Amino acid sequence: AMARYAGPRLPLIVKNLVPTLSSVFDSQRITTTAFFAELLNSNVVNDLLLLETVMDNMMGRQKDACVLVRMLALRGLGNIASGSPEKVRKHGAKLLASMVNGMDDKDDPHNLVALEAMSSLSKLLDHVEERDIQSMLLHIAIRIRPFFDNEQPDLRHSSIVLFGNLTKFSDGDCEVFFEQILNGLVTLLLHLQDPKPQVVKACKFALRMCGPRMGCEGLCDMFLNHLREERSLHYGEFMNDVCKHLMQSYPEMLNRLISTNLFYFKSTWADIRAAAPMFIGFLVLHVDEEHCQHVDLDQLLSGE
Repeated sequence: AMARYAGPRLPLIVKNLVPTLSSVFDSQRITTTAFFAELLNSNVVNDLLLLETVMDNMMGRQKDACVLVRMLALRGLGNIASGSPEKVRKHGAKLLASMVNGMDDKDDPHNLVALEAMSSLSKLLDHVEERDIQSMLLHIAIRIRPFFDNEQPDLRHSSIVLFGNLTKFSDGDCEVFFEQILNGLVTLLLHLQDPKPQVVKACKFALRMCGPRMGCEGLCDMFLNHLREERSLHYGEFMNDVCKHLMQSYPEMLNRLISTNLFYFKSTWADIRAAAPMFIGFLVLHVDEEHCQHVDLDQLLSGE
């Protein structure tokens, strides 16, 4: 409301609030950071030449002792994507570095900072220079991978959506990122059976984004046609066809795919525990005899 109706008064308000960012009281730092974060959601900061001042103050809060302050500072930096998208390109390298630092936050027991970093990074990606993201692409992909199986659905959702968004930048280093796609493929396919609809939706999006980078036209077509958001999925039939394409295009991947699925035999989610052995069954069904000889049957029978 203040951004909309009290624009001319904001420079003085911002000037008076800046000192409280160094307050000894957490509550004051939290309140001021939250106010600045939401202010960055509006283009008024750009019109009043406040963007750099507020942005620099948000970056200065990344080492704050309070988790909430660090989280809100990242939210503010991400809000620049909606408030002043034309400025993201100019400050892209600094903004991306802030998000990566947020994902690496060591004092974040409930992953609040990491969650905000992933959500904000997804918003910023549409506006950054490709060269700025390229150098960080692999680090981010590796860093977010463990969140795909996190117990918190928001973390699963945000990390998977971010992974899908990152694939847009994989063309320059396709082989390296292809390895990351293969590392995440089993997880994304199994989480199509996730108990949370927003996570299923995220997996559909990520797989649609990964399809064109996999070098298999049949698989790409399947992901684009069967994983549309509004379309219901017959999971068994879909996985049968996916495994057929996987074993036609990447038969040498069989043991790696089986090993990853075995990990999910102990999943806390019943539908995913059920999907993993079915996945393995379809892989073995469709692989040629030569590659089938290399399957470690002891490992498979013990389910470990």
